[in-house]
Amino acid sequence: MMKLQPYGDSALLVSFEKRIDPAISQQVIALHKALKDHAGITFSIPAYQSLTLGFNSTYLNYNGLEKLVKATFDQLDEITTNSGRKVTIPVCYDDTYAPDMSEVTGLTGCSKQEIVQLHTSHEYHVYMLGFVAGFAYMGTLPEALKSPRKETPRLKVHQGAVGLAGLQTGIYPAEAPGGWQIIGTTPMKMFDPEKEKPNFLEAGDKVKFRAISEDEYKIIQLKIETEIFEPEISNG
Repeated sequence: MMKLQPYGDSALLVSFEKRIDPAISQQVIALHKALKDHAGITFSIPAYQSLTLGFNSTYLNYNGLEKLVKATFDQLDEITTNSGRKVTIPVCYDDTYAPDMSEVTGLTGCSKQEIVQLHTSHEYHVYMLGFVAGFAYMGTLPEALKSPRKETPRLKVHQGAVGLAGLQTGIYPAEAPGGWQIIGTTPMKMFDPEKEKPNFLEAGDKVKFRAISEDEYKIIQLKIETEIFEPEISNG
């Protein structure tokens, strides 16, 4: 069920059922991709169960945008809603790179090896970007890895930190305050303001994590610094 309502004087909020579900997210993202470059639309922001569309009243009014959204949604097909990249992200889970691993073993009752195996065996859906530039909210974690946020957030979480919060996982694209449980670190950059598309991940992507050693971490880090690293990406 799709609901449309004004969002200020120059935006429209498109809402779906209020639950975290990849199928709902795929509809949101498909609608976002179909409309984001349409004449008169000034911005398009996908979230878990909603899409916010800004419009320029010179080209569109609220009623016109409402009709456009409804017509576009009716034309979305299964191929469109299942489109997205498949991305593999290398992660080092060694103790130096995983400051909260021991805490997560206590919270979940899983061993470190079980946590790594569970985290890397699952494919995650990127629901949205937010919090800080390039931070992708991904889910859904296996129930066995469900972990609460830290009671006292850190003032600084390092760039590339891979964390857990509830049934979500995410990667800190830059040093920032945060309360997610850090179980690993990737050498990859999730946000680069110098690039035409600064966000490495985007809503709709499918992500798998691959466990690497500290030596491989350093090799990949060097390849990234010398701009010869090729990320593992395929079309969905």
